[in-house]
Amino acid sequence: MQFKYPELLWGLLLLLIPILIHLFQLRRFKKTPFTNVKFLKLVVSESRKSSSLKKWLLLFARMGLLAALVIAFAQPFIANSTALQEKETVFYLDDSYSMNGQVEGSNLFNNTIQDFIKYIPKDKRFTLFTNKQVFKNVVVSDIQNELLNLTVSSEQLDINEIVLKGNTFFSKNNASQKNLVLISDFQQRMGNPTELDTLENINIEFIKPINSQIKNTSIDSVFIGDRTNENIELIAQLSTNTEDETIPVSLFNDDKLIAKTAAKFNNGKKAEVSFTINAKDILLGKVAITDTGLDYDNQFYFNIDEKSKINVLAIGNSSADFLKRIYTDDEFNFSTSSLSQLNYSSIENQDLVILNEIENLPSSLVTAINTLSKNGGSFVLIPATNGDTNSYNTLATSYYNSQYSNTIAQEAAISNVITAHSLFTNVFEKQVTNFQFPKASGHFKINTKAPIAIEFQNKDPFLIGNEGAYFFSAALNNDNSNFKNSPLIVPVFYNMGMNSLKLPPLYTSIGNNTEVEVPITLQQDDIIKISSENNEFIPQQRVLPKKVQINFMDNPTDAGIYKIMHNKNILRHISFNNNRKESELLYAALPENSNTSLSNFFLESQKNNAINEFWKWFAILALAFVLIETALQRFLK
Repeated sequence: MQFKYPELLWGLLLLLIPILIHLFQLRRFKKTPFTNVKFLKLVVSESRKSSSLKKWLLLFARMGLLAALVIAFAQPFIANSTALQEKETVFYLDDSYSMNGQVEGSNLFNNTIQDFIKYIPKDKRFTLFTNKQVFKNVVVSDIQNELLNLTVSSEQLDINEIVLKGNTFFSKNNASQKNLVLISDFQQRMGNPTELDTLENINIEFIKPINSQIKNTSIDSVFIGDRTNENIELIAQLSTNTEDETIPVSLFNDDKLIAKTAAKFNNGKKAEVSFTINAKDILLGKVAITDTGLDYDNQFYFNIDEKSKINVLAIGNSSADFLKRIYTDDEFNFSTSSLSQLNYSSIENQDLVILNEIENLPSSLVTAINTLSKNGGSFVLIPATNGDTNSYNTLATSYYNSQYSNTIAQEAAISNVITAHSLFTNVFEKQVTNFQFPKASGHFKINTKAPIAIEFQNKDPFLIGNEGAYFFSAALNNDNSNFKNSPLIVPVFYNMGMNSLKLPPLYTSIGNNTEVEVPITLQQDDIIKISSENNEFIPQQRVLPKKVQINFMDNPTDAGIYKIMHNKNILRHISFNNNRKESELLYAALPENSNTSLSNFFLESQKNNAINEFWKWFAILALAFVLIETALQRFLK
């Protein structure tokens, strides 16, 4: 037994008072003489025995009264050692999309919040944080409305980030008991809870408020398949964790239903559906399904706008027929010019300029190319077989400190394609081992710090550059190289052209560092705005003479189709979707002591931290001694 105020136990010394009173009686007996004392002696003997018994009983009653009162004021109790420690509790509540599933006809996230409000002790102070919000040092009544209004989002911390963030909310008091309680479905993508590094003096509890699999079907991606002048085949990929399911799939243009089909999974986890649409139509598209699992992945937004054609100019006397076949009229405005007939003022209007085997670069052309690059344009330098390296270097040294040096007049095979380079994004689905690489009869040695896209077998660069400046080390004419006949030439030059003006893609994901370019000339203080039906914001933007670069890193936060606007004019559209990683629904294994319900967790916590107080019983005992003393005085003669 322990005492809340043990210093009051010194009051037990008061027990000496009744003892002293009873031991030192101040009253003396008077002697009365009688003639016949035979019977009187017997009466006196009996009277002394009765009086002595009563005194001892009164003594014990009074001592019991004082002892019970002192102990009652000292407040005795029984509790575990942990119950007496100062406690700090931090809760993490997972508010990612995977927590928003339907379980037995009700919403998992809403149920979790309601259980938390219902079962947590009303006077308990705690800190609660989610993936995007923090409620510090509160009681549940302070934040009840905010909790009920919480919504799920695409943000998701991994398990180590959660623990490290939770640790920042604890005090530096080493004597307090620190409890970090994680409430989540614990998807595998969060990390492995059983492999967490333990933190000193912090007890981590895991609560998984779901013990059954959520049945979910998701739209994973949308892309364009076959394309003709009249029609576009639009393909949507779906996935599911159920079996033998057929689900309706709808295609909308804005809010208008334009097509409907069904996805059949047939014991598989993946399915594809296709729609045929008019190639000339502007489509503000949405592919939609209905299922009973997660709802955020039931819509997929995309848009097909009228394309802005990319301006490409090839300068040089060498044949540009291979470029003409790549830069077709449906996507590019392709033009050629010899060096002698070049209109220098036209360079500033180009998105991509190709210097096609010019033997000697005039300083005026180098100046025009540098100006184009500073204004956001791109260029490619293809050297001539007998090109002047000094004139090449007047241009190349400004980009990645590149330098053309001596000519290597021997055949070299191109043997390595750096698939991670931006020119080959989404080009290769897998590593190719039997690829027929092209060759070059001669090439220049290049010293550079630029990213290498393609290199020779001897590790010399064949193509270098990035971000709008590209340099070949060999001429591409048929006498020097068969690169024009290689499958590589199409993605290399096509992506150079596409990257020179970053048009909005079919769709992008929220949170990705997406950059697009709008071919518009803005006046001073003009800005580009992004808007939808429910949201409007000003993105990060860089104004160039002939275009505006727009960056979408922090915004938007909601999926949908957004308008890129200047004043009240719609320039084009861009579509954003939530990342589909939350739809995988693969769960990590938890430690054995994990809970499956908040109610069990709080009941166990209350039992472990319970304090049994006994002061009321001692107060009752003191009252009982008062009644005993009263009864002794009244009834014991």
